[in-house]
Amino acid sequence: MLILLAFIIVFHITSAALLFISTIDNAWWVGDNFSTDVWRMCATNTSTCVAITDQFREYRSIQAVQAAMILSTIFCCVAFLVFILQLFRLKQGERFVLTSIIQLLSCLCVMIAASIYTDRHEELHKSHEYSIEVSEGQYGYSFVLAWIAFAFTLISGVMYLVLRKRK
Repeated sequence: MLILLAFIIVFHITSAALLFISTIDNAWWVGDNFSTDVWRMCATNTSTCVAITDQFREYRSIQAVQAAMILSTIFCCVAFLVFILQLFRLKQGERFVLTSIIQLLSCLCVMIAASIYTDRHEELHKSHEYSIEVSEGQYGYSFVLAWIAFAFTLISGVMYLVLRKRK
């Protein structure tokens, strides 16, 4: 049981780390001389960064992605705290349902964010407000990490739903 508990804790912390990295790091859309995420666009050859503000045509889509990723990260951290509290408060045989619900909400939020970015990426990167051409790029590792975090949070949410407190 102790090994299972350690695995679940490590899996949850890994999910939270993936969410933090994918939310913060500047690599959702990359090219030869630029990298961009949901916060800013950076030119690698001049080392200048431009914040994505309401001057951009698709700023509302970016704001939706920002909000969903932040909510996902917050839900994942709250789910971990609730799990630790339930670990000491639940009676033997009860399930970690509240932790599971919060973790599945985290999963839903990261899925929404990555789905919006996937759907709107063409319009996002054709904006004339960028200082360089960013339409010729590809998805970066932060975007991939967001989808991996989706899978991890889904799996851990289901694990918490099935998990019972034992001796």
